Amino acid sequence: QRCPRRTDNEHHGMFVDPDFPAEESSLFCDYTTPLPKLLGDVTWLRPQEICKQPQLFPDDPVEAHPKQGILGDCWLLCACSMLLKNQHLLNKVFPPEQPLWGDRVYHGEFRVQFWQNGRWIEVRVDDQLPCVNDTLCFSRCQSPRAFWVALLEKAYAKLHGSYERLWAGQVCEAVVDLSGTIAVRWSLKGAESPQQPKDSQTQHTPNGMRLSELSLELKERCAISCCVHSAPTGIPELGQYHAMSVMEWTNVTTTTGEQVELIRIRNPWGRRSWNGVWRESGSGWASLEPSCSQALLGRTAEGEFWMDETEFQQEFDEVTVGCPLSETGHLQSIYTGSYLTHSHQIGGRWVKGHSAGGCRNNNTFSINPKFWLKVCERGEVLLSLLQYGHPEPPAEGRTQQHSHLQAIALHVWKVEKKHFNLMRTLNKPPLVSHTHAYNREVVVPTHLNPGFYLLVPSTFLQGAEGRFLLRVHSSCSTSLSVMKSPPPLQHCSEGEWETLSSHGCWSVGSTAGGSRNFTTHGLNPRIPFTVTYDPGGNNVKVTLCQNRPENSLHAIGFHIYKVPDGDSLLSPGAMSPVVSCVPHAHSQEVSVFCHLQPGKYIIIPSTYQPELSAHFTLTFTCRINR
Repeated sequence: QRCPRRTDNEHHGMFVDPDFPAEESSLFCDYTTPLPKLLGDVTWLRPQEICKQPQLFPDDPVEAHPKQGILGDCWLLCACSMLLKNQHLLNKVFPPEQPLWGDRVYHGEFRVQFWQNGRWIEVRVDDQLPCVNDTLCFSRCQSPRAFWVALLEKAYAKLHGSYERLWAGQVCEAVVDLSGTIAVRWSLKGAESPQQPKDSQTQHTPNGMRLSELSLELKERCAISCCVHSAPTGIPELGQYHAMSVMEWTNVTTTTGEQVELIRIRNPWGRRSWNGVWRESGSGWASLEPSCSQALLGRTAEGEFWMDETEFQQEFDEVTVGCPLSETGHLQSIYTGSYLTHSHQIGGRWVKGHSAGGCRNNNTFSINPKFWLKVCERGEVLLSLLQYGHPEPPAEGRTQQHSHLQAIALHVWKVEKKHFNLMRTLNKPPLVSHTHAYNREVVVPTHLNPGFYLLVPSTFLQGAEGRFLLRVHSSCSTSLSVMKSPPPLQHCSEGEWETLSSHGCWSVGSTAGGSRNFTTHGLNPRIPFTVTYDPGGNNVKVTLCQNRPENSLHAIGFHIYKVPDGDSLLSPGAMSPVVSCVPHAHSQEVSVFCHLQPGKYIIIPSTYQPELSAHFTLTFTCRINR
């Protein structure tokens, strides 16, 4: 059965998304949630068919906050509330100056960007939205005329494959997807969360602080949400697993001189749902000066309520805290308040029989991917390991909560450059680590002295395959590179190698120029890099990986051009490449190991045929002279 849908003629030239159509396949995936109760009741309407004079954002910012519908995605809506506190992030997710209703060039298409696996990707959707009785049935804004939340939710559903896949999730994942920051989860009850498998040789390094230790200034800047795992005493209607947004923290003094920290919380259901002493008519307000009580109560919008810190600790089970991001993209540490102005990231993968060694209980642990971190001066370092999500449904016998995640861990050893032995190092306890957990991302905050460090990400199960992103944010200068085999520090006469990665995409109509057989080849992305050291022999390895499913790979390749001295505008058509990776192959990745003289170069990756879209990762490994 298909949901009612207009014919093509009824769209009058409006954009219709063929990849996420207004039909049942976009609503449901496995029919395991309460959502299938809507079968046959959903119609798809554009905003101008729902109300008069629709807006993307309302004139009153308070009316822009999200309100949950019948879809269980409160975790996503908490991250949406974060965007309203950060205009630069909101502009990143919702690029401004898009054609809106009433504009002459409006045609029903919207672009939304999400941070995925280390890069921002664009998701295009039409503005046909699921409705029941001519009203939005999923998330919306407090203002019935504003549609940014409904459109973002639709784009996020498209990213995940359907609306039903948004039913139940983690706030920390949505916060990262809408910002690219790092988010952590802290239990308010003292228990580890989520469930962790036991690795007898790994000791967990705790985060070292909790919510009460955050400064008031950091609490205001952070994206913070709170979650209940079961029905709390003061909010009996919530049931299990519900997330809310923390909107404000403030310290007040009672008439008896007592200091009380009050917290303003927003329930995405749009109802206040709180029976504590600081409810609207609660006894707590009598302990404050009337002017103070009136001011605080006057700041509560629909769905918001106040509680004190003691009530907060009692009623909620867990908080999620997202690191603030500056407009220049620098993380602010939630542990010290310092800005971490240096950052690196490298992708990797666990491959069965090659680099999927499992946890430290296994004698194959040493085959896991390994990375060198060089710290140039003592400073704060925030390490994170993020595993790529899998969109497929859970396999039989696995729970929905952890169905798409491996239990992952990150271990860090301090090493001596001149006396490094891999097996001897791995047999020692790591300096810091995060034990295996069914998280999409695990985070290790620490302070490190100058020197070299060995980083080993692993899955708990031996042979478990997957891809991951290793991120390093620091207050001091650092460098991150892949450790080759044999390790570069073990044989200094062989020199050292440094690996850098660049992410890009071929976009139809702009940067999908095709191979050198086509006059549009010069439209392809151009990635500059510099060779600084030539000891003789091969000194550069370049790998191009396309981020597409194995059953729909393009033929890909790349050319390396030498940039003439003083020439910043290279014209590929007028020059011959110094190195080519051709013919184009229908492979996930292609690479070349070659010798290049010191100088500036440009790599032009391409598909063989023009006008083919895909995201790609280009990795350079260069010989360096320390």
